[in-house]
Amino acid sequence: MPYRRLPNTDKARLKALKTVVDEAEKQPLNAAPVSYKSLHEAKTILGVFENIVSQYNQTFESQVIANKKYQQIIKNVRLYISHFIQVLNLAVIRGEIKKENKRFYKLQPDDYTVPDLTSEAALMEWGKNIIDGENERTRNGGIPIYNPTIVKVKVHYDIFKEYKNNQKLFQESTSRNQDNVASMRAEVDKIILDIWNQVEAAFAAEPSPYKRLKACERYGVVYYYRRGEQIVTEDEQ
Repeated sequence: MPYRRLPNTDKARLKALKTVVDEAEKQPLNAAPVSYKSLHEAKTILGVFENIVSQYNQTFESQVIANKKYQQIIKNVRLYISHFIQVLNLAVIRGEIKKENKRFYKLQPDDYTVPDLTSEAALMEWGKNIIDGENERTRNGGIPIYNPTIVKVKVHYDIFKEYKNNQKLFQESTSRNQDNVASMRAEVDKIILDIWNQVEAAFAAEPSPYKRLKACERYGVVYYYRRGEQIVTEDEQ
């Protein structure tokens, strides 16, 4: 005989609960192989679990969609920050800006490399550094840098900051809903196990293994065959 195994995904848990509830409702009153108490528990937890799984799926999907847009925003702000620093360095090399003025941007006067902008933390840091630096330098009489202007850089930097905060909210919401789902799994599994035990006990007297297997499967019990195990087939007439 094949062995049964409790659902190991939330989709499978929901299917197991729906199957037994739907099948039991087709039967006359008190004719189902599951107690009224267990069916009531199954119906109740099905509604609650289905709702929180749906909430988790919705927030996760929203997070994924928002993250795709966020990655493009990161790419944009990295490009503008990098480009601005390169233009600044070229202006220093041409003698249009004194190299000592690079300190306004927290850049070393003799270092003409672009800082590592790989991480989001680096983008936050260097975006602020060049915006504050350009404002400070121009307040001291310096000619503004163009192509890109600091205004353009700031627009992309502010968008980046806004979406970064939004992503954090999405992640927190998804994590919270994921925790809600996880906290219910043990109770759901307990109810499914109890129901499956009742179903198998109700059909235990059936002499035909095939009919017994199919009767249990109608109520959502899931069976698996071991490697090399003979498949249970309908009894020969």
